[in-house]
Order: sequence, then structure tokens, then C-alpha cells
Amino acid sequence: MVILISIFAFIATLLGGLFAIRFKDKLHLILGFSAGAVLGVAFFDLMPEALGLGSQHYGFTNMIAFVAAGFLFFMLLDRFVILHAHYTMHDHDAVEPATATTVRGKLGATSLSLHSFLDGAAIGLAFKVSLAVGIVVTTAVLVHDFSDGINTVNIVLKNKGMRGEALKWLFIDALAPVLGAASTLFFTVPESTLGLILALFSGFFLYIGASDLLPESYHSHPTKWTTVMTVVGAGVLFLAIRLAGV
Repeated sequence: MVILISIFAFIATLLGGLFAIRFKDKLHLILGFSAGAVLGVAFFDLMPEALGLGSQHYGFTNMIAFVAAGFLFFMLLDRFVILHAHYTMHDHDAVEPATATTVRGKLGATSLSLHSFLDGAAIGLAFKVSLAVGIVVTTAVLVHDFSDGINTVNIVLKNKGMRGEALKWLFIDALAPVLGAASTLFFTVPESTLGLILALFSGFFLYIGASDLLPESYHSHPTKWTTVMTVVGAGVLFLAIRLAGV
């Protein structure tokens, strides 16, 4: 049953990514939605789950510190490991190295895929607790997997990745929850450890949304509709997660 449910997550993720590729001429609007969706996942899904699982073991303040650690760690990767270039207002003709740009896209897509793997693992672990918990967690995962597909494709295309590469990462991201769910047949993760992992991913997503997708969506098309789409993206994730928890 768990594997069957994870296949629905696979399909939902694929559909979201294919939607993003089909309407890539409206990429600034999709990026705006994607930025809101990524921030929505961090604020309304990952962070509350992390606090709920880990605060009783490590304390509320320490869990927030792990969120900050995830944000700062991803920032260091972006700034130094993959050589994210920064230019002053006088560097109008400066162009960021293509290799650094595409590597940032791969790093973001990897983070999203790891999150999808954890989604699948969460489904499997939830069903080990009870059927009711499994259903709630499954619903929460499925409702934002469509956005996960959009986000994965967007972060690759936005960072100068080709359509084929975007499709490759989309498939990896779609397959990840299936592998995550299957992996729980062989291990069990303590709630406290899972809480720390989710806290770190909250930080990762906050950085991706606020420092990468959001500025890029507004850079070339500073219109009110881009901003509206960001609010819509966050709002859709908020409503979906709330409805899933009913």
C-alpha cells in the first residue's frame, strides 16, 4: 500500500514539472508561484513538522537554530563552493560563469529531490505509527508534490539548464518519494532525528525561495502579477496543508 501511494506522488510530481516546461514562456510568473510555494513548504509544512517532532527532545530554541544552520549552510555552499558571483551596479556587462550557474541549479534540484525522498520516507514511517497518521501525512505530501515538480524544473531552467536536464531532474525528483517509501521497509528513524533533518531542510528551502527564486522571478519582469503569483503560491500551499490536516 505504501509503495502504491508513493507512485501517486511520482505522478503528481511529474505532472507539475511537465506543466512548468509546457508554459516556460511564462517562466517569471511560474517562478513567482514557485518561490511562494517553496517558502510555503518551509513555513507551513517542514518547519511545523520539525518543531513538532524535535522540540520536545531538543527544545524550541535549538530547533530554530537548526533551521538557521540549514539556511546558512546552503548559503555557504552557494557563495563559496559553487562560486556564486556577485557584481556591483557598475558591472552591467558582467556575466556569471555558466558553470557556477548550472551547478547552483543542480544543487537546488538535489535539495528538492532529497526533500522528496524524505516525503516518501515520511509516508512509510507514518503508516508504521497508524493508518490514520499515514493517511494524514500522505495527503499532505500529495497536495504539494505538484508544486515540487514545478519547483524542480524551474530551478534548473532558471539557472541555464537545458530542457533535457530539467526532465532528468524532474524524473529523479518524482522517483525520490518512491525510493523513500521503499527504504522504510528496512529501517526506522527516531522522531527526534527526523525532526532535525526536517529543520535543516526548512533552512535550505528558505534560502532557495528567498535568495534565489524570489529575486530571479522579479528581476526581469518587475510586475505586480509576479508578486501576486508569489502570494498565490504561498497561499495555495497553506490551504492545501491545512486541508490535509483536517
